[in-house]
Amino acid sequence: MEWNVNNAFKTYKEMEPKAMMDMSLLPHSSDPTDIALGSSSDNNNNAVPNTTAPPKRKKTMTSVFLKYFETSPDTKTRKCKLCAQSYSIATATGNLGRHLNNRHPGYDKAPDVATTSVPQKPQVAVKPSLSQSKAPQIDYDHLNWLVLKWLSLSSLPPSTVDETWLGNSFKFLNPTVQLWPVEKYKAVLKEVFRSMQGDVKTTLEHVQSRVSLTLSFWSSYENIFYMSVTGNWIDENWSSHRLLLDISRIPYPSGGSEIYASLLKVFKMYSIEDRVLCCTHDNSENAIHACHSLKEYLDGQKVLPFCYIPCAAQTLNDIIDEGLATIKPIISKIREFTQELNASMELSDDFVQLTTTYQEGNWKLPIDASSRWSGNYQMVNILCKAGKSLDSVIRKNEESLENRMVLSSAEKNAVSIVHSYLDLDSFRKTTDDMCTNKDLTVGLALLFMDNISEMITTCQKSCHNPDWLRTCAENMSQKARSYNTQVCNVFTYITAVLDPRIKTEYIPETLNLESYIDEARGHFIRNYASPHHFTSSLASGYRPHQEIDEGGGGNISFAEEIARRKRRGSMSNNNAVDELTQYLSESIVPMQTDVLDWWKGNSGRYPRLSNMARDFLAVQATSAEPEEIFCVKGEEIDKQRYCMPHDSTQSVLCIRSWIEAGMKLKFKSTEIDYERLMELAATVAADNSDKIQHK
Repeated sequence: MEWNVNNAFKTYKEMEPKAMMDMSLLPHSSDPTDIALGSSSDNNNNAVPNTTAPPKRKKTMTSVFLKYFETSPDTKTRKCKLCAQSYSIATATGNLGRHLNNRHPGYDKAPDVATTSVPQKPQVAVKPSLSQSKAPQIDYDHLNWLVLKWLSLSSLPPSTVDETWLGNSFKFLNPTVQLWPVEKYKAVLKEVFRSMQGDVKTTLEHVQSRVSLTLSFWSSYENIFYMSVTGNWIDENWSSHRLLLDISRIPYPSGGSEIYASLLKVFKMYSIEDRVLCCTHDNSENAIHACHSLKEYLDGQKVLPFCYIPCAAQTLNDIIDEGLATIKPIISKIREFTQELNASMELSDDFVQLTTTYQEGNWKLPIDASSRWSGNYQMVNILCKAGKSLDSVIRKNEESLENRMVLSSAEKNAVSIVHSYLDLDSFRKTTDDMCTNKDLTVGLALLFMDNISEMITTCQKSCHNPDWLRTCAENMSQKARSYNTQVCNVFTYITAVLDPRIKTEYIPETLNLESYIDEARGHFIRNYASPHHFTSSLASGYRPHQEIDEGGGGNISFAEEIARRKRRGSMSNNNAVDELTQYLSESIVPMQTDVLDWWKGNSGRYPRLSNMARDFLAVQATSAEPEEIFCVKGEEIDKQRYCMPHDSTQSVLCIRSWIEAGMKLKFKSTEIDYERLMELAATVAADNSDKIQHK
């Protein structure tokens, strides 16, 4: 059933000029909400009919009233189709008209309601609508702006407002409500995107350090390939910032060259070509090729060196997948049982009771049955730690489960071997720490990955393991070696040693090369010799700091100028080397230390080195949040991205990310005051509630 109104929607092209102007150009208004929001006062003046004066009688009025009532089977009473109120059959039609005006103002705006009878049983008490209590005039554009923010924060396409029952839900509360047409939502979202993107540009212009990027890729249901580009930096107060820059459509064939071209567009859009230090990618071949081309381009522009590294979390996830490859069919069977367990109260109660009886631990239901690593681990864990309870529930419900989930002894043994020899509990602890650690620096990620490599090597060397397990371990080892090869460079080394918890003590042997420390010193002296090097060189493209006349006079010989420059350079280099030497000579700090807080407190001791640390500690160890890669949260994000149509993907997903980052939603550079909107809504609701209670 679809609600109709007398005043049909105009097309977006017909209403755009007035609506857009109303929303942006009200220069004399003192209310910031009015400046940003469109006015629908013309509609609102007619939204609540005048209930004080009875309607004028017309010759056709009787038939108009009667069609909103139905005669009961005993032919003695009439019932209102809107609220089921009964009247005697002898009641004058004037009384019926007054009932409609007083109880259902606006009834004539929804004529199709009258054609459908109210169900006789059960009778539903209809709460009076807001308009019945003579509510204050409401600007329904306010409602539309709230809907727009809901669409953005929920990652829903504008076409959602076309759902009949969404509109019906609003009209149940107030039949006069009018939502914008879909095309207007799309156009407003695009304008909001452009306005907020301007704020992103302004933010980046004020960043006084280098920026590191992360790349993420996915495909939608329309088979369109997308790339998200996120910027990361550390400000002067040692606060970390993460901000989505853009979501780009990668044109067919979506290879390395297309990704590279899209990246360049983002760089030029935000003017950050000379400020990007590193790019963390998702380990795909196309992303690696794109980053390699980008490095060649930036090196040719003679800006500071650029590097790119693989995602540690994605690498670890790939390693785990290789280890579970042989038992994946068994995991699928356990997952099917777990999904039945989560859906059935009876099965859940049986399982909990049996685990208590067999002393097989306390299980929190529903159990994570996702296809991510967190879900796979839970499937293995159920079999290894609650195997008796699992078997008992399956046997007890063989008929309903159709005997398809019974595991053989060979399957149970295979899962047990993988769990034991690959030490899956250690993998879980590692991934949990990566997901919850707010200081997941590159150095800490290298420490985790080095420990994983040692575990895999131990499994490979064990002569007691079956051949199939050693094959799994070898495949896992190849993934680990590929990661170690890609991160083995001086920039990764610098990033790691600038973590005071790691320094050179916990860097993997493959990376802790003697030549790297000399290269690191050289990079430090060349690019961070001056305490204020970065700030003073932003406008000059990282050119050497300008010399200042020491003698106070301008008439010095060229020879003296050369001598002074050499003396100053020598002193600066020695001080810089002393900072790095002093830092590395001190003991590492405990792992629970907040890295940025440590540098904030010690930047006075290391004024040059702290500038370098601000740049390099912004380099991300993962291309996405580890929780998105390892946990069920990633499935939710994938679903939202997959279902988003192309005409809304960039605007909706960017707006959501920017709002979550603390930015204000804007339309044509004017902030939308949502707090004010909610205050108005609360005032109207309170007023209506009071009037209904007094009625």
